Amino acid sequence: MRDRSRGEKLPLEFIVAKQSALNADMYGFIDRGRLLPGLRADINIIDLNRLNVALPETHHDLPAGGRRIMQPVTGYIGTFVNGVRTRIDGRDTGKRPGRVVRNAV
Repeated sequence: MRDRSRGEKLPLEFIVAKQSALNADMYGFIDRGRLLPGLRADINIIDLNRLNVALPETHHDLPAGGRRIMQPVTGYIGTFVNGVRTRIDGRDTGKRPGRVVRNAV
């Protein structure tokens, strides 16, 4: 989008919809993906001029020695989960208002 040098650039609103409303709809999360009264809203406020994505890093911090790949990002001003600020300028606030979504078995 911002740094693309070849081909057509994708509009920001298209990317946001692909990562929020369209994914929520696809997986049946009727209470997420949109900024509407009564819905669970997770919001990232991003400074596009400072946005930078670093190389992926492997972390071995999951149960039973499991690993996950994380990609550090800078340029996030704030993150809100269900209305509670969980990150300020990339720093964790320690608040955990969300919950893990589990498969209904």
